[in-house]
Amino acid sequence: MATATPEAFMARALTLARRGLYTTDPNPRVGCVLVKRRQIVGDGYHVRAGEPHAEIHALSDAGDAARGATAYVTLEPCAHHGRTGPCAQALIEAGVNKVVAAMQDPHAAVAGQGFAMLREAGIEVECGLLEDEARALNPGFVSRMTRGRPFVRMKMAMSLDGRTAMRSGESQWITGPRARTEVQRLRARSSAVISGVDSIIFDNSRLTVRASQLDLEDGEAIARRQPLRVIVDTTLRLPLAAACLSEPGRTLVATCSRDGERRTRLEAAGAEVLCLPSGVDGRVDLVALLEYLAREEQANEVLLETGATLAGGMLDAELVDEMQLFVAPTLLGGEARPLVALPGLERMAQQRPLDILDMRAVGRDWRIIARPQRQSS
Repeated sequence: MATATPEAFMARALTLARRGLYTTDPNPRVGCVLVKRRQIVGDGYHVRAGEPHAEIHALSDAGDAARGATAYVTLEPCAHHGRTGPCAQALIEAGVNKVVAAMQDPHAAVAGQGFAMLREAGIEVECGLLEDEARALNPGFVSRMTRGRPFVRMKMAMSLDGRTAMRSGESQWITGPRARTEVQRLRARSSAVISGVDSIIFDNSRLTVRASQLDLEDGEAIARRQPLRVIVDTTLRLPLAAACLSEPGRTLVATCSRDGERRTRLEAAGAEVLCLPSGVDGRVDLVALLEYLAREEQANEVLLETGATLAGGMLDAELVDEMQLFVAPTLLGGEARPLVALPGLERMAQQRPLDILDMRAVGRDWRIIARPQRQSS
């Protein structure tokens, strides 16, 4: 490497980890670099769940050169037996001298155990190098482990005057093909895609990852893992002929309806129906839904692609962690549908401020990445 510093080696490990952006779910994205005498002797990254972790790939790449090396890894090596053996033990057996980790495992039940195993074997351990970058690579995994719910990313496409569809519900297409490619990639990295039933009724959205639109070399392989489609449908109004029910992968309908006949018909059409408690507004309890997705579906990141009502409900409940707004250079007029429904805002003091994280051109459109400011903080 041109710059043989600890930061450069960890940056290389993070670059490797990003190669698993679309494939490791529900596991975290992890990279590992083995260094001896300021030279990389082996590296690797975690590709997909059930396959070897990053450390194992790096050790295999290094062979005997791993003995006496320093391992730079983006997440604390595991110390438990899952579908693969503990990576901490593999590092010990390979004879590494030192382990530098970007961050500790966020799972409270196992945090620090990998470090303890390494130290007990006489291996020096450091933690915290480029930690912010490592956390940013796995926002969903960190959220699921620390908050018991996924990281929620809300995607909206809108006109320059803040409209998402015509009054009739027609919305295809506001943004251009480059923006739609970015949305496909957001779906591909997500564990689940959440939409409201009204959006499905108006657009007949498939909510799938389509290889042809990813514009990635390994698009076909990526599209084999379809994110779970989640339709929030309080009263079971989802049409039996909805396109999403016949697509590859699973469609989960979240409801608080007790209509057994309607449920049976939806299940026969290909849906899975999840009955949840209702919130104070009589609609599906969104907190309960997210907790279910984290607990039962191991959902790390979820993409919220929906209309104004559900989007507003998620924002109102402070459940949105990130917004990705694709803004097209066009106007739809005052009768078109608004971006979000936030009833009750009557004074400027009630406005919902956002922190802008990034803004850049995507083809002819603009993408704004923002974080809602917490009202309760």
